[in-house]
Amino acid sequence: MDKLKILVVDDESRMRKLVRDFLEREGYAVLEAGDGMEAMDIFYEEKDIALIILDVMMPHMDGWQTCREIRKESKVPIIMLTARSEERDELQGFELGVDEYISKPFSPKILVARVTAILRRTNALASDDLLHADGIEIDQAAHMVKIDGKPIELSYKEFELLTYFVENQGIALSREKILNNVWNYDYFGDARTIDTHVKKLRSKLGDKGDYIKTIWGMGYKFEVQS
Repeated sequence: MDKLKILVVDDESRMRKLVRDFLEREGYAVLEAGDGMEAMDIFYEEKDIALIILDVMMPHMDGWQTCREIRKESKVPIIMLTARSEERDELQGFELGVDEYISKPFSPKILVARVTAILRRTNALASDDLLHADGIEIDQAAHMVKIDGKPIELSYKEFELLTYFVENQGIALSREKILNNVWNYDYFGDARTIDTHVKKLRSKLGDKGDYIKTIWGMGYKFEVQS
């Protein structure tokens, strides 16, 4: 299978290199552009770009205008990067059809995790039967989990919950989002059922249960400790 192409658009060459290095390490092919006009040239030349990472503040053509032009032609996933974190900027991004909005400075690992999650969601990236996260191995075909090579017993929902967490490493997940994705939209029970399952899952994962972080008032985030 050919590597998925990601276009990184930023006027800072150092930032492009940082993002490129992390993406290439995960097996993606990376194209680079220093401004919006260059990005549009590449976009029209390359017909199989899987995702675009787009900076807002750039010369010649900024990220907003570039996004508008791309959206006239394509629904390719777009992640916007900006040094500004004002709510109106974020709302403008989503109104233009942006898939994710990340404020600088950001963790490259988190960016890669979001790229992977978006590509899975849009079916550009086939779900692998095996998922790994620092000694946790999830075999989706066999519905089995191993911790440091030793199998552990999980209920069906615990397995689904852990899989969802690992697929979305580093991303803050609200209880509503977890319910919609793990319990599906037809679940009308109390969101506290998530807390009960997380408690049991943490216990079964042993020391690695600490990777499931509680975000008070919102939900959870799975993050491997470096």
